[in-house]
Amino acid sequence: MASIDSVLQEHRVFPPSAETIARAAISGMAAYEALCKEAETDYAGYWARLAREHLLWKKPFTQSLDESNAPFYKWFEDGTLNVSFNCLDRNLENGNADKVALIFEADDGKVTRTTYRELHSLVCKFANGLKSRGIKKGDRVIIYMPMSVEGVAAMQACARIGATHSVVFGGFSAKSVQERVVDAGATAVITADEQCRGGKNIALKAVVDEAIAMGGCEAIHSVVVYKRTGNAIGMSAGRDVWLHDLLEGQSATCEPEWVGAEHPLFLLYTSGSTGKPKGVQHSSAGYLLHAILTNKWTFDLKPEDVYWCTADIGWVTGHTYIAYGPLACGATQIVFEGVPTYPDAGRFWRVIQDQKVSVFYTAPTAIRSLIKAAETTATAHPRNYDLTSLRLLGTVGEPINPEAWMWYYEQIGGSRCPVMDTFWQTETGGHVITPLPGVTPLVPGSCTLPFPGIAAAVVDESGHDVEWGKGGFLVIKRPWPSMIRTIWGDPERYRNSYFPGDLGGKLYLAGDGAVRDAKTGYFTIMGRIDDVLNVSGHRMGTMEIESALVSCTELVAEAAVVGRPDDLTGEAICAFVVLKGPRPTGDAAKAIVKKLQDWVAKEIGPIAKPKDIRFGDNLPKTRSGKIMRRLLRSLAKGEEITQDVSTLENPAILEQLKQSV
Repeated sequence: MASIDSVLQEHRVFPPSAETIARAAISGMAAYEALCKEAETDYAGYWARLAREHLLWKKPFTQSLDESNAPFYKWFEDGTLNVSFNCLDRNLENGNADKVALIFEADDGKVTRTTYRELHSLVCKFANGLKSRGIKKGDRVIIYMPMSVEGVAAMQACARIGATHSVVFGGFSAKSVQERVVDAGATAVITADEQCRGGKNIALKAVVDEAIAMGGCEAIHSVVVYKRTGNAIGMSAGRDVWLHDLLEGQSATCEPEWVGAEHPLFLLYTSGSTGKPKGVQHSSAGYLLHAILTNKWTFDLKPEDVYWCTADIGWVTGHTYIAYGPLACGATQIVFEGVPTYPDAGRFWRVIQDQKVSVFYTAPTAIRSLIKAAETTATAHPRNYDLTSLRLLGTVGEPINPEAWMWYYEQIGGSRCPVMDTFWQTETGGHVITPLPGVTPLVPGSCTLPFPGIAAAVVDESGHDVEWGKGGFLVIKRPWPSMIRTIWGDPERYRNSYFPGDLGGKLYLAGDGAVRDAKTGYFTIMGRIDDVLNVSGHRMGTMEIESALVSCTELVAEAAVVGRPDDLTGEAICAFVVLKGPRPTGDAAKAIVKKLQDWVAKEIGPIAKPKDIRFGDNLPKTRSGKIMRRLLRSLAKGEEITQDVSTLENPAILEQLKQSV
């Protein structure tokens, strides 16, 4: 295999300030290297030490790592604990009982605050209510909820009684809900009448009803409904119950169900290459350990911080960095129901200003859309808001191109807040490659170095390390506590997807291409392996071409690149571009295409010039902000769109993007 060519070069470096180093939980490169050496010297012992220090155990474990049935690894298996107890009860005992846990900002701007004592009471009543419906340890519960305190409480209540939850993003279709109910073998659904997004009410309960009516959901005996808007909905007698009625009269205490460390805490379904969703199963202890460590070390959470992760609880980021990790660390955090552009594109900056947010974690997609808004709408520019409360920024979900990184660093962070460019996946449970604020000199576009204890590497198709500076497959060489345990009901798919035989069966394959800097060893993610283009024998990651396009800051707000078959070059590069100005037509569009092609040729080389550039007002995205690249590939090839587009925020955009210039 020819290695994947890395074509972008980034030389800007931003070392941590003396103040940041002094206050950080991991202070200085020597401290980071000491942790890495400890893990290298006694891997199982390293994680065991951390598990004893950071988790509260009912029954302490005696064995750290069990590799006897690789790749079905087990951690701390003979120990017992409860995740909800670790998140809530510990904060009643350590002086945080009356500290604000959740600051909920509704779509309409209304703010409510919930203390740890109040959240504990709500979760206990919720858990007792679920038990009253016959829901017990080992049952699977689908949660299809809006961003809300009740959504977080539903997750915690399931954890408290040992039920395994599977959260489905509130924008997914009835078919998506039905598939997950059937695959998980769920017995109950927790939902709401409607959710509020961008000033609109969107049905949830009606979608659940439609999903159950599709068949295969006969095991569902309870549907718990949170009254969010109060608009009329259908209720099935006996099966459906209002949440407020379920909570009525329940005790505000609930003894936790003590479960084994390997007990499945949750399933989270992620798209597979076959189109059939795969249920990623996470454990209890190992997952929570990494959630705690990454919140403490990557985000350097302090007692006085106001922390805000903008993700939805329907995604793994909302699990690790809203529902579990911050609570187990005793943090005060924002739970945000709305969207970044309602009632205007200054919403994020207004929340940061008004709530004095100090740690802010969001996605590159959101950053790029807000860059465009700031360029086109003066009132949406962050300079109009007081963002001086910020001390640390984070980014998640996809590689961030260097120019978006710089805008984020300068315009939001005032050139003083370190940017934690975190690489991780649903399957990894938490950050696996990331800067640490008191350790890492930052390079725009690079996720820098592995989290202490994570054995990340770049290899060729045979599993051999490639030299630094050469691109290849990103792998993790040793199991770690928060890793995926299996794909629910399909262990062979788990083995074949993540531990393929052609890499020796022992390396975790992340599915991304990566390169390590020839001097620093810093990792840069080059995009999904299936997004590697082969143009005239040159293998290039799509992310680097996208970054080159977006670095034309005068014109481009956002870009997505895919390949399509080409008789001459094997594959041709097709770019879908959102401009900062109006979408051009005719000769004006042709002129901009030529300008962008020349720009990419200058930035990377003529081989990377897109053959086809198309313009849209935006890109096809799910409601969580993920670009639907499968749809773009179909558009580039001129195929009819046959996939389900019900999860798109903006399905009408597909017509625009069919048009070549």
